[in-house]
Amino acid sequence: MEPGSITQEIKTSATYSLRDLVIYFLKLGTIGFGGPVALVGYMHRDLVENRKWITDEDYKEGLALAQLAPGPLAAQLSIYLGYVHYRVTGATLAGIAFVLPSFFMVLLLGYFYQKAGGLPWMQAIFYGIGAAVIGIIAISSYKLSKKSLGNSWLLWILAMTLAIATFITEKEILWLILAAGVIVWLSRTPPKFRGTLDSFLFLPMLLQAFQGWSSEKLTQIGWFFFKAGAFVFGSGLAIVPFLYGGVVKEYEWLNEQQFLDAVAVAMITPGPVVITVAFIGYLVAGVPGASMAALATFLPCYLFTIIPAPYFKKYGRHPSIKAFVDGVTAAAVGAIIGAVFVLGKRQVTDTVSAVIALMTILVLLKFKKIQEPLIILVAAIAGLFIKSYF
Repeated sequence: MEPGSITQEIKTSATYSLRDLVIYFLKLGTIGFGGPVALVGYMHRDLVENRKWITDEDYKEGLALAQLAPGPLAAQLSIYLGYVHYRVTGATLAGIAFVLPSFFMVLLLGYFYQKAGGLPWMQAIFYGIGAAVIGIIAISSYKLSKKSLGNSWLLWILAMTLAIATFITEKEILWLILAAGVIVWLSRTPPKFRGTLDSFLFLPMLLQAFQGWSSEKLTQIGWFFFKAGAFVFGSGLAIVPFLYGGVVKEYEWLNEQQFLDAVAVAMITPGPVVITVAFIGYLVAGVPGASMAALATFLPCYLFTIIPAPYFKKYGRHPSIKAFVDGVTAAAVGAIIGAVFVLGKRQVTDTVSAVIALMTILVLLKFKKIQEPLIILVAAIAGLFIKSYF
C-alpha cells in the first residue's frame, strides 16, 4: 500500500473548523490543570463524548501512539488529534496552542522568581511548596508503579534496579533504561529484526557520544533538552530524574532548591507538566534559554507523532515494539522512585517539612479528586505562615 493511501485512510470529513480546534486547545492549555492523566481525560470528554469532533477509535489510536513514543503524553495526544482531520497543519497548530499558554505563564513566573527569589517571603513560600512537591512525586511514582509494572516480576526488578542506581548516582542513566527495554524485548519476543534493532539503538548512542559537542550555553541547552524530549519515556514527572541529572549534577545550572522550585512551578500552572523545562531555561539563559528549552523538548514529540501517524494502524501493535516500550517504561518508573529519595533527602530537612510532605501523601491518597495546584497553594501559605511566625 502506498503511503498516500495509508494517509488517506485517516482523513475523514471534519465537523469542525481548524479555528475551532485551535481555540479549544488554547483554552485547554490555559485552564487544564491536573497533569497528563487529567488532560487526556478532558480531551476525550470534550472532543469525543461532548462535541463528537473525534471518533473514539481515532482517540484510542492517538493515545496508544502517545504512550508508545517518548515525550509528554498530553502534548503528543493533542498533536495527533490535530492531525486526524487537518494533517500537519492541524497537528502543528494544535500542539502550539496547547503549549503556548503555560509557556507564557512560566516565563512570567520565572521573571518574578528571579526578581523576588532572594526575599524571605519567597523563600518561605517555596519552603512549603518544596516539601509538598516531594509528596506529590512520591504519590505519582506509586501510581505509576501500580499501573505500569503490574504483576510482572521482570518489570519490578528492572524498576527497582533503576531506583537504586538513580539514588546512588543521583542522575538518570540513559543506557540502563535502554538496556531495560532490550531485556524485556528479548524475553518476550525472540529477536527477528536484529538489524532493525541495531539501527534503532544507534541514534541514542550517537547522541550520547557527542554530548560535549559544544560548550556554548544555548547550544548546550538545546542539545540537553532535545535528548530529554527524545529519550524519556513516560509523561509528566517521568522527565524529572533526567532533568535533575543534567541540570543540577552535570551542568550545575541550578541548585537543588531551584530545581524543586522549577518542578513546583510546572505543577501550579495549567497545561503539560513538562513545561518546567521553560522555567529552567529561563533561569539559565533568560527568554532565549526558555524558548530553546521548550522548542528542543517538544520538537521530538511533535516529530514522533506526525511521522508515524499514517503507519501506526499497521505497525503500532507489533509485539516487539510493545515489549521494548514496556521495559523502558518500567525503568523510567524506577528512575522516578529513585528521584523521590534523592530530592527528598535534600528538601525534607526538618520535622515541619517532613510533616508537610507526609500530609501531602495522605491527602492525595484519601481524596483522589483533589488536584495538585490546590495542594501547592495550601503548602505555599503554610510555608509563609510557618517561616513568618515560628
